[in-house]
Amino acid sequence: MTDFLHDMAVMSRQRVDVATGAMPAVELLARIKDLAAPPSLRLGGGFDLIAEVKLRSPAVGLLQSTTSTPATDRVVAYAGAGVAAVSVLTEPTRFDGSMSDLTTAADALTPLAVPAMRKDFLVDPYQVLEARASGAGGVLVILRMLPRAILEQLIDTALEHGLFVLLEAFDEADIELAEILVTAQASSRHKLLVGVNCRDLVSLQVVPGRLELLAPRLPSSVLRVAESGVATPQDAARMAAVGYQLALVGSALMVHRDPAILIGAMLTAARRALA
Repeated sequence: MTDFLHDMAVMSRQRVDVATGAMPAVELLARIKDLAAPPSLRLGGGFDLIAEVKLRSPAVGLLQSTTSTPATDRVVAYAGAGVAAVSVLTEPTRFDGSMSDLTTAADALTPLAVPAMRKDFLVDPYQVLEARASGAGGVLVILRMLPRAILEQLIDTALEHGLFVLLEAFDEADIELAEILVTAQASSRHKLLVGVNCRDLVSLQVVPGRLELLAPRLPSSVLRVAESGVATPQDAARMAAVGYQLALVGSALMVHRDPAILIGAMLTAARRALA
C-alpha cells in the first residue's frame, strides 16, 4: 500500500470509530429496513458514464467551491444528460466530501431512477451500511487497500443490501484479485464492476496508456470501467474502442461550464466508436 492509501485508510478507520460510537450498526440497519430498494445502474447504448461530484482533488486542488452550483442542481443535470450513476466523494480531509453530500445526491437522484455511489476509502462494512442508510445504490472498493477477507466482507454487505460494487484496480495484481472475488460471487456478477484507475498513487498524476494496457486483462464477465484521465469525447471514444463499457468522469465535469453538454458529447462519441 502506498503512503497516500495508507494515510487515507488510517483516517477512514478513525472516522469509523467515531461514527460507530455515535450511531451503532444496529441503528443503521433499522433505518435501512424502512428504505425502498435503491435504483439500479441506468445502462444505455453500449457505453455509459458514471459522473462524479468532487469538490476538491488532491492532484489539482479546489474544483468547485461550496457557493458554486448547488449539488442538487448538478446531480439532476447529470441525470438528465443520461448518466448511469453519480459518484459522490464522501472523504472529508483531502476531497472536501461528506456523508451529507451523498444524502443530498441520493435524495435528488432516487426519484429519477439513477443511483448514487459512495466513493471513499472504505475500510469497514459499517461504511457500506452508512452508504445504504444515506440512500446510495453503490459503493467503490479499492482492492489494494485491504486484506482479501475484509474485501469479501465489504462486497457481501453491499450485495446483501442491494448495492452494486465498483472494484478499483491499479495494476495486474489488483485485477487478478478482482477476478477471484468476482468468481466467488457468480450469482451476483450483474452487481459487480471492475475499474482501472490510471492515476499514479505517489505522484497522483494520470499515467498515460495504463487504461489501454490493462483493458485486455479485465474480466469479461463484469462491466469494465475506465477511471481517471477521461476528460474529452475523444478519450471516451478511445475507452469504448478498447473494451471499457463505462467511464467514471469527475474533474472534467466539475470544471466544465455546462457538464450536461460534455456528458452528451462523450456518450455520443463513445457509442459512435462502437457502431
